[in-house]
Order: sequence, then C-alpha cells, then structure tokens
Amino acid sequence: MEEPVESDPRVAALEDRSLLVLDDDAPFRLRLGRALGQRGFDVTSLGSVAEAREHLKKQQPAFAVVDLRLEDGSGLEVVEALQRAREDTHAVILTGYGAISTAVAAVKAGAIDYLPKPADIDDVVNALLTGRSDRPEPPENPMSADRVRWEHIQRVYELCNHNVSETARRLNMHRRTLQRILAKRAPR
Repeated sequence: MEEPVESDPRVAALEDRSLLVLDDDAPFRLRLGRALGQRGFDVTSLGSVAEAREHLKKQQPAFAVVDLRLEDGSGLEVVEALQRAREDTHAVILTGYGAISTAVAAVKAGAIDYLPKPADIDDVVNALLTGRSDRPEPPENPMSADRVRWEHIQRVYELCNHNVSETARRLNMHRRTLQRILAKRAPR
C-alpha cells in the first residue's frame, strides 16, 4: 500500500489553489492530478485543447500544468488563453519533446517554467510555486549529456516517422552510426 502524501504547507497557505492539468495521456494525467491533489491543489483534469477552452469560459485557475503537444492542438494556445483571462496564472509546460525553441515559445506564451517528461512531482510543485522573478533551483538529477543527445536523436527519429535514412540526413550523421545508436539502450 502506498504511503499517504502530506499536503504541502506552501499550497495550504494559498488563497486560490485551483489548478488545471491538461494532458492527452489519460493515465499520466490521472497520476499527475492525483499527486497534485494530495499536495493540496484543487485539481481539474482535462484531455484536449477544446475541453480546456470550454473550461476557461467558466473558471480561470490560478495554476496550470499543460502538455505541449495535444491531439487537437498545442498547449501553448491554452497558456496564452489563460494569460489573457488571468494574468497571475502560474502555468508550467510539460513535454516529451524538449527543445530550446519550444521552451522560448512557452515562456513567451506566459508559462513560468518548462519541464521535460517524465517530471518529478516535487519539481512540478516547485515550478508552480516559483514567482516569475524568482529563479528556480537547478535540478538535483540533471540529464547527462549522453542522455540529452539520445533524447534529441529519438525525437528527430519520431518526427521522421522512424525513417532511419531521413533521420540520419537531418542529423548530419552516417546512417550506420545512427542505427548503432538506435539499437542501444538509453543512457542514464
């Protein structure tokens, strides 16, 4: 049996604890929503941009955790809509497709942080509770350079629909070298 998680005193001290979790991966969305609820947030979990737009017409949450890529659009659209509806919203973007350009776009859209999936729940809570002027603490377990390289190669490989030749061309890499990298396990 899981050990119950205590409510975070920083969350308990908040006047408005409303939080929107937006992710099209239902099992991940449910786990994340449950974990944030245990920490004291009043969680609403949704799975699409359309659902989020409808929800924002009725309620504008103080906090949001939004997936970057959703089946029916971009999480950036939702963050922008949140910022228009409520300027003090603290939104965090989660993504499995980390890139500097999307991180910059997320911040321009109004997100206060940008975290790679899978994200540690404590990192998500810390990012949500960090003010815009505060600098977040560096992660305790940052990805190794080898892991970052591997993640980038995997992302490009997915974007190329698992076409090795096209991926190798885009990465300016020999096809056989890419095949050897793809055959190995992910570095830690």
